[in-house]
Amino acid sequence: MDILPNFDKIVIPIEKFTKYALNEDNSPNKAVAFDLALGYNITNAELLIENIRNNITKFPAKARGNKGYGAIYEVAMILTGVNGRTAKVLTGWIDDDSSGEMRLVSAYVDKK
Repeated sequence: MDILPNFDKIVIPIEKFTKYALNEDNSPNKAVAFDLALGYNITNAELLIENIRNNITKFPAKARGNKGYGAIYEVAMILTGVNGRTAKVLTGWIDDDSSGEMRLVSAYVDKK
């Protein structure tokens, strides 16, 4: 299984969740999906970040090319939330050429 390169140095900006994915004002569909599926919301974003960190090596990373800024990867994870439910969460990553960081760029609950 190919795991995410540099998984031990991943950067997960909390703002990706507090200002976007878990913020009902900016991204209502994502926020509601995370809350209903896994019990994550803007008040417990740190727990979601910890969950992603703890599970990043348990699922394969798929290379998705490079659009000129760094290699892009997707990791589909089955996570158990704070509500005890499980759901598939798709995470997107970039191995950023300019900063050298393996950084989370997107995350959402996959309803498939």
